[in-house]
Amino acid sequence: MQEKVLILDFGSQYTQLIARRVRELFIYCEIYPYQKIPNDLNTYKAVILSGSPFSVRANDAPHPNLEQIKGKLPLLGVCYGAQYIAHFYGGQVNLSKTREYGRANLKYFDTKDPFFKDISKNSQVWMSHADTILTLPKGSKLIGSTEDVINAAYKILDEDTYAIQFHPEVYHTTDGKQILKNFLVDIANVKQNWTPDSFVEMAINEIKEKVREDVVILGLSGGVDSSVAAMLLNRALGDKLNCIFVNNGLLRKNEYEEVLAQYSGMGLNVKGVDASKKFLNALEGISEPEMKRKIIGKIFIDIFNLEAKKVKGVKWLGQGTIYPDVIESISVNGPSATIKSHHNVGGLPEQMKLKLVEPLRMLFKDEVRRVGKSMNMDSSLLARHPFPGPGLSIRILGEITREKVSILQEVDHIFINGLRKWNLYDDVWQAGAIFLPVNSVGVMGDERTYENCVALRAVQSTDGMTADWVNLPYEFLQKISNEIINNVKGINRVVYDISSKPPATIEWE
Repeated sequence: MQEKVLILDFGSQYTQLIARRVRELFIYCEIYPYQKIPNDLNTYKAVILSGSPFSVRANDAPHPNLEQIKGKLPLLGVCYGAQYIAHFYGGQVNLSKTREYGRANLKYFDTKDPFFKDISKNSQVWMSHADTILTLPKGSKLIGSTEDVINAAYKILDEDTYAIQFHPEVYHTTDGKQILKNFLVDIANVKQNWTPDSFVEMAINEIKEKVREDVVILGLSGGVDSSVAAMLLNRALGDKLNCIFVNNGLLRKNEYEEVLAQYSGMGLNVKGVDASKKFLNALEGISEPEMKRKIIGKIFIDIFNLEAKKVKGVKWLGQGTIYPDVIESISVNGPSATIKSHHNVGGLPEQMKLKLVEPLRMLFKDEVRRVGKSMNMDSSLLARHPFPGPGLSIRILGEITREKVSILQEVDHIFINGLRKWNLYDDVWQAGAIFLPVNSVGVMGDERTYENCVALRAVQSTDGMTADWVNLPYEFLQKISNEIINNVKGINRVVYDISSKPPATIEWE
């Protein structure tokens, strides 16, 4: 059985980051809201309490029942978690009189305690809290301090319970990963056996046990998540898996044909459905972004439902749901109303009365790519930039027309191919072109023109939550701009977007 770690979420912005750091240690972990502690605690090797925007002194503060955890399982309290243990087990927490936000250094730590094994002297840590621990809980000892925070780290005597007021999961805590390793591996004795290969083996066995001889249908998007999910299901079920790839007419140039050919080469049972005319007819003249999304979503569901009925004996719907979506749906602040709108088949389970099989639901995006690599999937597919579910419709600002779609496909094709030729594609997290509702004056062949403007966008990110614009070489931008204007009729001006997220977003709509 896979050994695992439980992370209790108190609403911290860093909770997912804790999980990512633990997974980087090849240790499997799961996040649960503090008020939904799993019943099978005996299956976990250790527990981590996250930070929180709340104060432990507040009446509405998160208050978990640690009766079956503290003193029975190795426990690490981080920030709020450390203050919670102190506050409710005989210590004192109050509003800090000094600034306890940002970088700090460990002025003192107990070098004999395994918690601080291989930690460098004056190691930098990251603080982020308004309250502070004035006195430690009963039966505990101080094991770490900074210049301003005396009780930065402590241990409960006769228990494998540790607590720290800094965040080991953030990049600014330079030895944070080592501290997590010390706690999980050396103190809690958790095995580091969570690897892509082990996940593939486990997932295939679980799919076989769950689905058995039933038929599964899966909507493919051409993206990484749905493609890796399809490969896992295919390995487990073979021809019992039926995939559908719908062309909504808003894909990149030649993408429908190229992706279908790629899927065929992967041995997948895929049916391509070219519904581009239906989508484009419905979108003609539509300019409001949310209306575009709703029209595309409804038509997709109608088409997918129709195609699914042609497959005999379908009992399961496969989806490429990944762990951030799962976490969002069981958040501390209450379940989300729906899975994120970028899931193309979001409304299908209720309509089709099918059971769900989601082989990637416990993986982060980077883990999905590693799993795909372990199955020898094409690196070009795994390295693909994210592409919005509504496709080019939300990259055409204003009304959608077939002419605009065609123009944008040509512009996008030149831009993306240029990134590949200049070996810049893998340095960019996401890139694309935006058709602006702007006409500008130009001169071509001594003649005055009054034509369209496009914006190029390229960002660096890890998960899309924040993003920085990429400083592409001027020579590259100059060449691409000239190539677009010279080869795409209707465009006489190209601009480059240098906005970061926040305050801007990656997509313009």
